[in-house]
Amino acid sequence: MAGLWFEEFEVGQIIEHAITRSVTEADNILFSTMTMNPQPLHIDFDFASKTEFGKPLVNSLFTLGLMIGISVHETTLGTTVANLGMSDVRFPKPVFHGDTLRVTTTVEGKRESSSRPTAGIVEFTHRAFNQRGEEVAICKRSALMHKRPAK
Repeated sequence: MAGLWFEEFEVGQIIEHAITRSVTEADNILFSTMTMNPQPLHIDFDFASKTEFGKPLVNSLFTLGLMIGISVHETTLGTTVANLGMSDVRFPKPVFHGDTLRVTTTVEGKRESSSRPTAGIVEFTHRAFNQRGEEVAICKRSALMHKRPAK
């Protein structure tokens, strides 16, 4: 499914995204090193084994990016002008190598753009859950969305 036009979003709409994704050790190590994050909790198995978690945690920014990325296909793919911001980002449970994430999106609000007559602003809440149904990430996102083109 391609992204939705501004007019197609309804406040209260909940989208259960079809794509799920298992997180690998390679994802975590590559993301952490590419973003210059030397946190041993993510990249040092020995260090992580001595923490309360007993193993490496997946970098939370990878989790955030994956959650938003999974949502794109059924919300904003090809229909967004730009992201306007993300807020209220939380990680209530850790993500570990091998966890499989699924994502839901709730449309929290929408309004016409005051400066762009061909666009509107949609406010989303994205939530990610692991294979046990535990919420592992949540954030609010505002996106400037195209209106359906005139025929």
